[in-house]
Amino acid sequence: MWTIVTRPRFDQWFYRQTDRVQEEMLAVLTLLQQDGPNLGRPQVDTLKGSAYGNMKELRVQTAGHPIRACFAFDPHRQAIVLCAADKKGMGRRFYQQLIKTAMPSMPPICKTLENE
Repeated sequence: MWTIVTRPRFDQWFYRQTDRVQEEMLAVLTLLQQDGPNLGRPQVDTLKGSAYGNMKELRVQTAGHPIRACFAFDPHRQAIVLCAADKKGMGRRFYQQLIKTAMPSMPPICKTLENE
């Protein structure tokens, strides 16, 4: 069992969402809590374009909206959820913006793991 830790930026986004989006996100977070790094597509994928290879994305689809949440695993069996956004209509810039938004919330321990 993995611990899910959310950062303030994700929390702010989450509480502004509809009940349906919150329910879908909680369902995927529950799977992440159960399976940790073994959870793969379609729920989880590696974020390409990040300076840190251990940065991942949670993938939620609800009512025609592809929701993506950035997260990283730490050495304490925690998945740290950094931020989230709706990808619909954003095009190629979406992931650049998502990573840029996530980086200030990424704990130093996750950044350090990349260098080991």
